[in-house]
Amino acid sequence: MSGVLRGTYSIVAADPDAREVGCAVQSRYFAVGAAVPWVRAGVGAVATQAFALSASGPRLLDALAAGEDPAAALQRVVDEDERSARRQYGIVTAEGRAFSFTGAECNDWAGDRQGENYAVQGNILAGAGVIDAMVRSFEESAGSGRPLADRLMDVLDAAEAAGGDSRGKQSAALIVERAGAAEVTPLGIDRVVDLRVDDHEEPLLELRRLLGIHWSLSYSLASYWHYERGDYERAIESMQPALERTPDAALAWFNVACYEALAGRRDDALEHLRRAVELDPGMRDQARADADFASLQADDEFRRIVAG
Repeated sequence: MSGVLRGTYSIVAADPDAREVGCAVQSRYFAVGAAVPWVRAGVGAVATQAFALSASGPRLLDALAAGEDPAAALQRVVDEDERSARRQYGIVTAEGRAFSFTGAECNDWAGDRQGENYAVQGNILAGAGVIDAMVRSFEESAGSGRPLADRLMDVLDAAEAAGGDSRGKQSAALIVERAGAAEVTPLGIDRVVDLRVDDHEEPLLELRRLLGIHWSLSYSLASYWHYERGDYERAIESMQPALERTPDAALAWFNVACYEALAGRRDDALEHLRRAVELDPGMRDQARADADFASLQADDEFRRIVAG
């Protein structure tokens, strides 16, 4: 995908302690998630933007996977491309070595910055302050223990607050992979966050909304592992972050009510089932048919909640 004028800001970053790498991007361009972010667990992340040559993303990741020096790999891609002056790249290894390239013919304002575990880059921006805000956001969250996806989301918001893409906003994407996740997560893949907003008046607001739903589902899936093993107290505990992040998610309240019923916590189960039904009346039918509530089937309060 090349030859189309687009303005974009992005970050590629690594959290070596968490074994995570990721890329987040926003642009006044349709479906930017299909052109810019390239992420591979245990290897690194790449952003291909401006007059993007997207084929360079997988090529650079292959070079990193083969043990090539990231700066040398990026320089080779630039040297072999007759249009490199119009392109922009960011690259980070899983260990946190980061580099950027901004071609001399990228549209103003264009520039980049690199630091420990990250590279930020942008073109057709409101000014250098956009990049400064991105750097500040990421560096200030270092050592916070927060998931990389949340930190990257904050970086995008900081960029937008500083002026963002001077032409406006349209699409955004957020991708994170974690080495080893395929072995310990229900989905069996290393990609732990993969969200895209292709066309929206407020792409970052929508992306953050989707990220909240993603976390709620992720915590629910993690709790199911404990549920399958009959450890209902651990299942309840592991659901708490989902309830805190997405308090209006009916399914999260329903699931925790199931676990509480199985753990013999009648009052909690009824309270949280009531909350689930308030948010989604369709949960009544599901509760009536769910064997997890077998201990409550004869309970008058349970019957009142599921009546309808």
